[in-house]
Amino acid sequence: MTYPWRTFEPKLKVGLVATALFPLVLLLLLRLRPALDVRWEDHPSHFWLVSGASAISVGLGYAVMVAARRRHDARLLLISFAFIVSAGFLGLHALATPGVLLGANPGFELATPVGLLFGGLFVAASGLQLPRSVSRLLIRDSRWLLLALAGVMALWGVVSLAELPPLDNRLRQEQLSGWQTGLGGLGVVLYAFGALGYFRLYRTRRSRFVFAMALAFALLAEAMVIIAFAQKWDISWWEWHSVMLGAFLLIAAAARQEWYEERFSAVYLDETLADTKEASIVFADLQSFTAYSEQAEPAGVAEMLNTYFGRLIPLMERMGGDVHQIIGDEIMVVFNKSGDQPEHAVLAARAALVLQREAAAIAVGHPEWPRFRVGVNSGEVLAGVIGGERGHREHGVVGDTVNLAARLESKHRLER
Repeated sequence: MTYPWRTFEPKLKVGLVATALFPLVLLLLLRLRPALDVRWEDHPSHFWLVSGASAISVGLGYAVMVAARRRHDARLLLISFAFIVSAGFLGLHALATPGVLLGANPGFELATPVGLLFGGLFVAASGLQLPRSVSRLLIRDSRWLLLALAGVMALWGVVSLAELPPLDNRLRQEQLSGWQTGLGGLGVVLYAFGALGYFRLYRTRRSRFVFAMALAFALLAEAMVIIAFAQKWDISWWEWHSVMLGAFLLIAAAARQEWYEERFSAVYLDETLADTKEASIVFADLQSFTAYSEQAEPAGVAEMLNTYFGRLIPLMERMGGDVHQIIGDEIMVVFNKSGDQPEHAVLAARAALVLQREAAAIAVGHPEWPRFRVGVNSGEVLAGVIGGERGHREHGVVGDTVNLAARLESKHRLER
């Protein structure tokens, strides 16, 4: 199955691949000509470069985490963890910049390769097509996993600040280099495995965002290669910092080109993209809304709708519904869209009754306001990304179950 999202132009793709190979070519040149690998020790530049990479990674991690929770997608969750843990350790590494904040510290100096290694674990896992049972387990325990990551970063920071073994000052420079080489080697394997997974995904989906992800993870694999050979403050040392920053910028730039409501849809798991499941649909709209709108002032119509929806939307969400869309005076609520509500039919029926009761209470004192009617139906739907190759697309539900719920609503007649 292929997905009609935008792809890179062939010439641009070749250019990007050539650009991605440039860091390795430069490293080879510096290794063959050591005289070119000159020393440039600039503490403020190092601090801002690493801090900038950390800030971008934080932003990416937050955006992907929000999408992962909204769509219950385990791949996005793992990607967000990769960005978050990388950002945390990058921030610790920035603190080791001499003369800026805390100064040189073995634990903080090792923080970047350690953070990238943890990130590589999540990237490698995200490149797999995870079984549904594993995906649901990850989503269910996502908050605990995030707390565990925060705990690991906090523990690393405390041990580094306290200079406790093995991250004390007795860790000599040659030992630091040895640690960096070992961490770099492991990181190369993980990021290369992750990049390969996303290149395979690109061959199926032909999405330029997937291609950018694969390329960025390949760049991070290259950064880990460079870490293993670079000497502190030499050009090669600055190179791996720059490659790391470039990888994060590439993903951010590619994401910015996608439709904001489904910015990361190109890397959804297959079951998130399109999956048939049992669900319950609630439609509700205002009977005689058109006649009321023709007689009332637009400002009065807007005030009425905002009063209704301001209380009804949070109510539906508290009752377990996914408020899928609002079109004019109509609201559509989906139950069991993520497949985790086995009693979705009962939940939907109860929500429909509560919606009508709450709407009637809201309208007390406004006899001229139209009242809500509802339609409820349960059955098989296809839940997935719906939209065009360019521009607007959304994660919706389609099928006769949806159509029948809408028809039931339209047939419902209220007595005034």
